[in-house]
Amino acid sequence: MHPLVGHREARHRLARAVRSDRLPQVLVVVGPAGVGKQRLALWLGQLLLCDEQGKEPCGRCRACRQVETLTNPDLHWFVPIARPKATEPDKQIEEASETLAQVMEERRARTLYLAPDGMASHGLASVRLLQRRAVLTPVAASRKIFILGDADRLVIQESSQEAANALLKLLEEPPADSVFVLTTVDARRLLPTIRSRAVPLRLGRLSDDEVAEVLRSAGAGEGLGTRVAGAGGSVGAALADSEAGGAAYDAAREMLESVLEGRAGMPARMERALQQTPWAARGEFTAMLDALADTLGEAARAALGETPRRALPDRLRNGRDPASLIRAIDRVADAREAAAGNVNPQLLLATLGEELAEVL
Repeated sequence: MHPLVGHREARHRLARAVRSDRLPQVLVVVGPAGVGKQRLALWLGQLLLCDEQGKEPCGRCRACRQVETLTNPDLHWFVPIARPKATEPDKQIEEASETLAQVMEERRARTLYLAPDGMASHGLASVRLLQRRAVLTPVAASRKIFILGDADRLVIQESSQEAANALLKLLEEPPADSVFVLTTVDARRLLPTIRSRAVPLRLGRLSDDEVAEVLRSAGAGEGLGTRVAGAGGSVGAALADSEAGGAAYDAAREMLESVLEGRAGMPARMERALQQTPWAARGEFTAMLDALADTLGEAARAALGETPRRALPDRLRNGRDPASLIRAIDRVADAREAAAGNVNPQLLLATLGEELAEVL
C-alpha cells in the first residue's frame, strides 16, 4: 500500500487509545470522499496487529508486512461488491468471499482506486460472511480487525433493511477479540441504531501538498499540478479526473447547463433522460449524480466568496443565491438515495431536471 499521509491528530488519538487499551470496539470514520478514511482504517489495523506496539506500526514485523500486502489473516476488509448471482444463501456467501478476494487482488496491483461502482453494495451475503468470520478465533494475533468501507452502501436488499439489521446484531454484542471500523462520508446515511453503537472519528481534507505526496508515491504523477489544484484536498477527487471520472463531471456540467437554460433547455434534458439506460441506474448515473452534487457544492462556495476548486458552468459562477444551491444539492441527494432502489433512471433523471430548474 502507499504510505498513509496526513490525519496526524487522528492517528495520535487512535495510538493513545490503543496504548491505554481504551480503543472502542466499534468506530465510524467520517469525512469527505477520497481523503483516506479506509487507508486510515488499514493503518489502525496494522497498529493493532504490529508486534512492536509503538506509536506507529513498525512496518518491519511479519504482521505489518502482511497488512501492507493485504494478506494478513486477521484483518478483514469488506468493500461494496456486486450482488451475488447465486440463489442459495450458502452459495451467495461463497460468491461474496470470492469477489472480495478478487477485489483485494486488484488493489494489491493498484494501490489507488476509484470509488466502487454504483451497483456495488454491502448486501446480506457480505454481512453473513462478516458474521461467520467474526466468530472465528484469530489466526495469528490476539484480535481481529474488520473494516467496512463505504458502510453507507449497506444497501437494503429487496427494499428492506435486512443487511443493515444483520450487522446491527453483530455490533450490539461484538466478539471481545474483534474491532470494527466503518467508514462513510456522512454518518447520517447509516441506520441510527448502528450510529448509536459506534464512536465517531471525523477526518478533514488533506492539504494540496499531501494530495500530491500520495499521488507521487503511487506513481500517479502525470498532470500532477492540475489534478491537485482541482482536488479540493481529496485524493479521490484527483483520481476522478481520470477518463471515467471526467466523463461523470462532463455529464453533470451538461445537465446543469440545460437546467440553467430554463424552458429552452428542456429538450436537451428530456433527450438525456431518454438516453439513460436502465442498467446504468447505479453505475454511470450515480457517478454523474455525485459529480453534480460536487459541482453544486463548489458553486455554493463561489457564491459565498470562496474560490471554487473546479471549473463551473458560466451561469453558476456569479450572482447565485447560496440557499438555492443548497436546495439543489438536497434534490440531488434525494435522487441519489432513490437510485439505490428499484427506480426507473429515465424517470428519475427527468424529474430531477425539472426540480433543479425550479430551485435554480
